[in-house]
Amino acid sequence: MHASILTLLFFAAVALFFAGIRIVRPTHRGLIERLGKYRKFAEPGFHWIIPVIDRMYQVNVTEQMVDAEPQEIITNDNLNARVDAQVYFRVKPDEPSVKNSQYNVNNYQWQIVNLARTTLRNIIGTLTLKSANSERGRINSELHKTLCEETENWGIDIVRTELKEIQPPQDVQETMNKVVKAENEKMAAIDFATATETAADGARRAEIKKADGVKQAKILEAQGEAEAIRLVNEAAEKYFVGNAQILRKLQALETALQNNAKIVVPSDCDLVNVIGEMAGVVPLKKKEPTTK
Repeated sequence: MHASILTLLFFAAVALFFAGIRIVRPTHRGLIERLGKYRKFAEPGFHWIIPVIDRMYQVNVTEQMVDAEPQEIITNDNLNARVDAQVYFRVKPDEPSVKNSQYNVNNYQWQIVNLARTTLRNIIGTLTLKSANSERGRINSELHKTLCEETENWGIDIVRTELKEIQPPQDVQETMNKVVKAENEKMAAIDFATATETAADGARRAEIKKADGVKQAKILEAQGEAEAIRLVNEAAEKYFVGNAQILRKLQALETALQNNAKIVVPSDCDLVNVIGEMAGVVPLKKKEPTTK
């Protein structure tokens, strides 16, 4: 009888021991309460609590995402826009932050979603639909700033916010598409006109350069002709100034030769010397008679 009681107590103790085992993963932190009062902070690893008396609440400290859920928001120009956003956050892993996430706010995920939706209505309500689409970065920044300020005592770190979409009504979207298409066609027409003007300007410049080339060629040709005339004048000055009589004899000789007349000219004549010099031939000198 006594042995049976000991055996029962042993198995009860073993069951109590295993019932009190708690394992905290690296992605979580634990809060241990005893009889409803906070007792201690549980880091990752092995922990043992007294069953029934103690209780552990594990909190995920990794980055999480909540969807702010699509909602209809009236913009400043009285248009309904369908807006959706996502919020990325995490519970800070230190003990005070984990405690604040459980004791300072009830269901922080649900609170973040509603706070994000309210903030988006306040921000986008002050913007026109066009500015809301073009200023997404500003909307994200203001949303992030407001969430950080409002959740400061929740032990939560708002990592970033992302504005998923801002969808206008269908008829407004079609009108906007037509406007964008017209703007694109306008820009294409301007680009085509600019390209055509550039090509025409290039052709005009090419013609001007071609005309300048022809002009320079004619100038150079005229300069060449003038230089040739100058050289001829210099040659005339060299060979004929002071030799007018010889020139007349040459003219007479030319006339005689045209009529196939035969003329005997002494070798020591100046006319022969002139003809030979002009032809590049030096006349032979008459041999002196040798004395015996």
